[in-house]
Amino acid sequence: MDIREVVTGFRGAAPLEGLDDAWTWAPAPRLDFAGALSADGKRLLQLNARDSFDKDLAVATLAFARAHEEEIVARNPYFGALDGFEAPGEHRFDSVLCIAPEVHEFYDYDRPELTPLVRLAFPAYSVEFAGDESLKEAITRFDLMRPNNLGRDPLPFLKMRFANTRTLGRSTNKGRGFTDPRNLESELRQLDGSPGSFVEFENWHRHVWRVEWHDGYYVAVWDTQDGEPRETTLGELLEFSAAQLRG
Repeated sequence: MDIREVVTGFRGAAPLEGLDDAWTWAPAPRLDFAGALSADGKRLLQLNARDSFDKDLAVATLAFARAHEEEIVARNPYFGALDGFEAPGEHRFDSVLCIAPEVHEFYDYDRPELTPLVRLAFPAYSVEFAGDESLKEAITRFDLMRPNNLGRDPLPFLKMRFANTRTLGRSTNKGRGFTDPRNLESELRQLDGSPGSFVEFENWHRHVWRVEWHDGYYVAVWDTQDGEPRETTLGELLEFSAAQLRG
């Protein structure tokens, strides 16, 4: 397949100013796409934006992805990211993410023959990736992150498991599942006054902590499930958990 011919044939396709072998097009209102040939010309590196397109950011992202694609994919073939990215303007992104066809399944409905040749590339944040995500984890993270919002804040890598004897809320998955930091904060707050309850959370370094309620908050490192619990306050616990997601 001649990728250049396919992309330049998209309705409204025009050269992306500032990057060779790259184009922009808008398939629908509120949607703006940009794409660039990979360094070897065998793939399309594509960035999608909804209500947030920034040409300079698109150029910088695709140029970084093209220059470092091999290293990014070597880190993780499904959901690889590399830090060291310097986003233009006031953007705070510090990483670029490349998403494999098995994860994004883009063009599956209208151009299935193109899908295997497309790697999505988005600006991202280093705290969002563990680096060893499985295909299943990559698909879940892609759905949660919504990286096509180019004005978004970080969504730190976070997996959680919990059970609360007072609210009767509990995880429905067998292990820790991906969630939003706001849910972690909510479940930590609700431990208050619930004997036998717990919250486990895992950050992007794959470190795990377990918090329990025993007439007070207790937290322990849980990487090997034998951590020594220490008593803490709710305020200290919330500050601690937020710091682990950032660092």
